Amino acid sequence: MPQTVKGVIARAKGAPVELVDVVVPDPGPGEAVVVVQACGVCHTDLHYREGGINDQFPFLLGHEAAGVVEAVGPGVTDVAPGDFVILNWRAVCGNCRACLKGKPWYCFATHNATQKMTLTDGTVLSPALGIGAFIEKTLVAAGQCTKVSEADAGAVGLLGCGVMAGFGAAVNTGGVHRGDSVAVIGCGGVGNAAIAGAKLVGATTIVAVDVDERKLEGARHFGATHTVNSRERDAVEAIRELTGGHGADVVVEAVGRPETYEQAFYARDLAGTVVLVGVPTPDKQVTLPMIEIFGRGGALKSSWYGDCLPSRDFPMLVELYRQGRFPLEDFVSERIGLGDVEAAFEKMHRGEVLRSVVEIAGGTSA
Repeated sequence: MPQTVKGVIARAKGAPVELVDVVVPDPGPGEAVVVVQACGVCHTDLHYREGGINDQFPFLLGHEAAGVVEAVGPGVTDVAPGDFVILNWRAVCGNCRACLKGKPWYCFATHNATQKMTLTDGTVLSPALGIGAFIEKTLVAAGQCTKVSEADAGAVGLLGCGVMAGFGAAVNTGGVHRGDSVAVIGCGGVGNAAIAGAKLVGATTIVAVDVDERKLEGARHFGATHTVNSRERDAVEAIRELTGGHGADVVVEAVGRPETYEQAFYARDLAGTVVLVGVPTPDKQVTLPMIEIFGRGGALKSSWYGDCLPSRDFPMLVELYRQGRFPLEDFVSERIGLGDVEAAFEKMHRGEVLRSVVEIAGGTSA
């Protein structure tokens, strides 16, 4: 029988979010119902509320989550009721041209649940990134459930988006290795995850760039060896000075603005790599001299979800967290309830938090 649970929706562009009753169907073929224990408040959720993703309101917000599988539909074999899982928005299909080329982290035909969650009046909800996890229970494609060792849901759930995006931008897309120099422009949750990832794999010089001293202090905690306040110093000159006059081997741009992308482009060493993980709005454009693009060599890359493969990366990072080697809990600024999402958006907009985490159904597991 369908269940009615509490969830957070954005009913109209720019309107405050609402806590409402949501109808969750029983899982059909290839689907699972998950009891959500915790879900991070991500900038992407705010973009949905502001109409920056699309206009398919109302949205069921939330996507950066962990919980326990309650039920599965016919044909599901990879997860079972009782499994502790992190939800992902890259449920690889195995059959698209990217998957068939052996690059499933680029999968172009990822799965979402076929059935729809609705309001009690039958209004169909659009789940954020195909998940919708500011809710007591959610319906997803079974492939969106990645089984991992049990841990604090509020911490490991952040791998479902922001932390994975940043870590993967540095390690997977940027290919940072031991001895490399790395610069990260923008030190929110994604940027700090890139810093933590660079530290984990052995980068020796890690330069954090931001305009907020509070964020730079946080970047030092996650592993930055140097910090640059770009309100006070030219970021490109500072990065070059800190890397022997050459520029960084890898520069991660975690802002998504033309001016910071240009800084990243000129702050890398010859044959170095720029990774864009900050998400620009559709109106943003950048202009660079073609002779500089040619003459500097290297690579200009975009990082989609940290080029992650959830089945490979989530269990590994959870194990590193359980060993005390990857500080997922330090990304959690506060733990809140379902009724506090609107206030969390305001704190995020003011730059007061790395991540607010909504705890649901008892919150953490251990």
